[in-house]
Amino acid sequence: MTHVVTQACIRCRYTDCVEVCPVDCFHAGPNMLVIDPDECIDCAVCIPECPVNAICAEDDVPDAQREFVALNAELATVFPVLTRRENPLPDADEWKNESGKLAMLARSAG
Repeated sequence: MTHVVTQACIRCRYTDCVEVCPVDCFHAGPNMLVIDPDECIDCAVCIPECPVNAICAEDDVPDAQREFVALNAELATVFPVLTRRENPLPDADEWKNESGKLAMLARSAG
């Protein structure tokens, strides 16, 4: 089993989780992180580090967000690996409690 970053990360991109990951399975897109399911070792240390509760075990992904399982796998092949903590996006605090953010996902910088 792997862990999955869900919609709560979109437009926030807090990276507290990256700092504790022992295997560097996080990949950073322009406005969201994803987890590479082939690299994740299911240690779960990232879950309590996320200030927006965006990370959960694959089996615990809410039904309404199941598409994020495939989305993490897909985007992990596109987004670069992130191995260190970075500042969240400038307006992260404004977006952290919003839902329905999938349409705002940036798949590329351009």
